[in-house]
Amino acid sequence: MPRPATGPATRHDLPHDPPQGLPHDPSHDPSHDPSDGASDAPSVPSVPSVPSVPLAPTPAQTVGPFYGYALPFPGGEQIAPAGHPGTVTVHGCVRDGAGAPVPDALLEFWQVGPDGSLTGAPGSLRRDPVTGAVIGRNGVDFTGFGRVPTDADGHYVVRTLPVTAPAGCPDAAPYLAVCLFARGLLHHLFTRVYFPEHAAAHTADPLLARLPAERAKTLLARPDGPGRYRFDVHLQQAEDGAYEETVFLAFR
Repeated sequence: MPRPATGPATRHDLPHDPPQGLPHDPSHDPSHDPSDGASDAPSVPSVPSVPSVPLAPTPAQTVGPFYGYALPFPGGEQIAPAGHPGTVTVHGCVRDGAGAPVPDALLEFWQVGPDGSLTGAPGSLRRDPVTGAVIGRNGVDFTGFGRVPTDADGHYVVRTLPVTAPAGCPDAAPYLAVCLFARGLLHHLFTRVYFPEHAAAHTADPLLARLPAERAKTLLARPDGPGRYRFDVHLQQAEDGAYEETVFLAFR
């Protein structure tokens, strides 16, 4: 027989089951006393503190990206219109600080038009309107732009028109602008190619006039046969001093 209630219910007489649908947490049970040593929760071992150790920085990436097979387009080296009688050839080698050729560099060339105009003309890189394939330039218009990769020996070649000075720049000597991309370069490099037949204009050129003679020579192409010039690009100075690093420009 159940014992009859003799007074008002106390908290010990109330049911201890949690409301339906809620998990039971002994620590929320008013009748649970954590000091009595009875607990359903597993014990958590303490984790010893570990002294902080300074980490070495992640090394810089010095291999790639590789430009020589991704960005060139057909006829990129033919800046001069096809069959033009005044075409000149500029060629050379790109070398690293150890003097080794860079086989997968990419060079872009810009020059003003024969009239000194800087606007250029579209059409250096054209695509087939049906297939979307790159078909190069039309061979007629002078766009003033070229893009050429180096070969396995680090060599490049472009064929273009003789350079002229930009219109509105009376002190500037004629030059060919160059942008260089290569593995290990986090930023592309800018330089220029000046030509020996404009020696009189070099003395007043705003860039060449500010450079020491030995540094200015790194921007000067040398004759290499009729209508041919050689211009090598050295990414660093040789340890034995055999050659200077090519002058690279910072535009601000």
